[in-house]
Order: sequence, then C-alpha cells, then structure tokens
Amino acid sequence: MNDLEFKQKILDPKSSSFCAAKWYNATIWLGSGMTTSCHHPPAHLVDQEQVKQNPKLLHNTLEKKKDRQMMQQGQRPPGCEYCWKIEDMGRDAVSDRVYKSKIYSQAALDEAFQLPADQDVDLKTLEIAFDRTCQFACSYCNPAFSSTWVKDIKQNGAYEGLKSDGRNHFTHEHGSSQLFRIDEKNPYAEAFFRWWETDLHKTLQELRLTGGEPLMSGYTWRLIDWFRDNKGKSQTRLAINSNLGPKVDIERLLQTTQDMNLEIYTSMEAVADQAEYIRDGLDYQLWQDNVRRLLDQGITVHCMCTINALCLESLVEHLDYLLDLKTEYGRDRVNYTLNILRFPSFQSALVLSDQLRNLYAENFQRWLTQHRNDERLHEHEINHMQRLIDYLDVVKTPHSETFDLPTLHNDFKLFYQQYDRRRHRSLSDTFDTIGSWYQTL
Repeated sequence: MNDLEFKQKILDPKSSSFCAAKWYNATIWLGSGMTTSCHHPPAHLVDQEQVKQNPKLLHNTLEKKKDRQMMQQGQRPPGCEYCWKIEDMGRDAVSDRVYKSKIYSQAALDEAFQLPADQDVDLKTLEIAFDRTCQFACSYCNPAFSSTWVKDIKQNGAYEGLKSDGRNHFTHEHGSSQLFRIDEKNPYAEAFFRWWETDLHKTLQELRLTGGEPLMSGYTWRLIDWFRDNKGKSQTRLAINSNLGPKVDIERLLQTTQDMNLEIYTSMEAVADQAEYIRDGLDYQLWQDNVRRLLDQGITVHCMCTINALCLESLVEHLDYLLDLKTEYGRDRVNYTLNILRFPSFQSALVLSDQLRNLYAENFQRWLTQHRNDERLHEHEINHMQRLIDYLDVVKTPHSETFDLPTLHNDFKLFYQQYDRRRHRSLSDTFDTIGSWYQTL
C-alpha cells in the first residue's frame, strides 16, 4: 500500500486528523523538561515534581491527551499546523502524519484510536535529548539546542533588528533550555532512566538520541553501557542523531556498540563550502569520511536534510552524492528525508524571490523526472522531493505567524550580515545565485 492509499484507507476512515504519533511517539528534551509528539508541534513543559512520581508523564501530558481527543473526533490540533498546511495543498498531498503513523501495525493504530484519550500510553518510538552540548552553531539552530550558540550570544550579544523572530531564537542564551549543570543531577533524566529500566526498554521499537550532539553527552554513554551490560533484555533499536563532526569519537562508538542494533541519523543538505557555511563548525570532508567509516562497519546511515533557503543551491548535488553511496553500499543502507524548515521563518525557502523559487523547483523537477523510476530510491524519498516541489510552487508562508515578505527579506539580510561578522564568513562569496539575490535586498 503506497503512502496516499494508506492515508485514504487507514487514517482517514478513523478521522481526518488522526496521527498515531500523538500516542506512540515523543520528542523529549531532558535538559529543559520539554516534550512534544514530534518535531512539528511546539514543545510544552513537563511538571518536574509529578514526573518524579510517574515517569510516564514525560510523554503522557494533559496537553497531548487533549490533542488525542481532538484527533479521535476529527478535529485538527492547532499545534500540528505543519501537516494541515501540507494536506491543504490538495487531496493527494501526503503530510508527515502518514509517515509517523505508517511505521506502526494496524492493531496498534486501532488500539490508539479506541483508547480513552486520558489513558497513559506506552511509547513505541522516542527521541530524546539529554542536553544541548554541541560543537556546532548551525545557522538555522539557536542557543536552545547548541552550547556553541550560547557562547556566540555571550561573546557577541543578541542579534539586533530582527522583527520576525517572534520566538526570540537569537536574542538571549535560552537558559530555560538547560536547567541543570552538567555536573548536577537532572530529575528529568533520572525519570527517563527509571522508566527505561523498568518498562520502556520492553515497549520501544526505536530510541533515538539527539541533542545538541549526543555523542558529547555522558548520559549517552551511560545508556550505551546499559545496552552492553544487558544484552538480550531489550529489542529496542538504538539510533543516534550525530553531526559526525570534530570532537565526535567515532572509534569509541564503533567499539562500544559492537553487536548492537544501531543506526545513525546525520544532518546534511548541501555540499562543500556551502554546507560548512550553513552548519558552522562542520568539516565537510571529515563528515564524508565518517559516513563511509560507519557504512563500512555495516551501520545504516539516514541523512536528514533540513530544507532552508540556502541549501537549495546545492541540494541536487547533495542528493546525487547520496545516490552514489546507495550504489556502493545498497539501497537500504543510505536513506534521506527532506524536512522543510519553518522556523526561523526568514530562513525558510519561501523567503526567496519567485524567480529563484521557480528556478530551484524546475531543477528539482528535472532531477525527479530523471530518477522517479530509480530503483535506488524509496517511495518516501520520491514523495519528499515531490512535496518540496509542490511546497515551493503552492505555499506562500511558512506558518500562520509569518510576517510579510518585506519584513522577512529585511531579517534575512540583517541576520546574515551579523552571522558573517561573527563567524568570519561571507554569504555572497559562498552562494553564487542566492548571493547575487542577497546583495539586492
């Protein structure tokens, strides 16, 4: 059953807004005590005292239970706006609620839809961040997720003049995102380990560690030690989001995870100096070497492409590189997703001029036409490219809070002027086509 058929025959007969992620999936930032059902809805705070008594509240919050009830009744939770915007492009549009539901069994989907909305549910897939320690300061990231971004703000102060940064991504150190020092006991992290050691390791299909850079966190190695010391006790697949950059100890990872069910997710959406510009701190050649090192050891690598305005210039070249890896290592050993960035909105692909949007949409359409029947590609990879093409053509604003286009253009220029000064870079010298447009703003 293809993705569209799954939506029409499995999800929609339950309700036009049902998404299994609200029951079975969570992203939890243990450094701040924030949780959400996937990376699209805004996160909300878990009660620190209540979770000491019931660690399942890391996921089963009152807000999520209200959203579950809305989905059972066919109503659209406002926090899931990303999927509604995609689906409103047309009847055949496939949003992420399809991909986040399709991974579960029919029985699990039926059970979720029939459960009382206020019942605690055992997770099947979980993404957690222990802390925000990270050696990168990517342009589309911010201090909430990167300790290196924190250093930028401490040393250089707030980014100035940004009008559309309503969430203040770049104006302060985001102290609430890291409530506990590295040497201090974190009640949220301890609640996770209590839940993990008692029940969670029995129900999770996949546990994905994110950050920051998780391979720089002591909690990650504590969890890896548990897997190593408790072989056979859990069938959970361990996945790690890693930037595969400097200070990441790939050899230690390979040595300590032998015979484990491990997969690596890594972010990349451009090539060479353009990739290093977007992902400040990146050594692109080292990233390529580390990807091959993992593949040579039999570890599957998933590439998460964060689709922002700047990456469109070399995205096709990046995808061609991934196709070459598929040829060498196998179709299933290398996968990619195209994840459309909405925040900060002035870095969205939709900020580009109509001429540039049309130019890149045509480039992507040519690539897709060439590769639509390519046996190396999975259905979701083809669909993600088609979704991006449609998004560039149809959608006019990244999200409902978006400011007018002149304001976004103004913030685009102001941000990258300051970014270039702080990071000793030059957007105009790095991006030929987008750089020329940038100089006209």
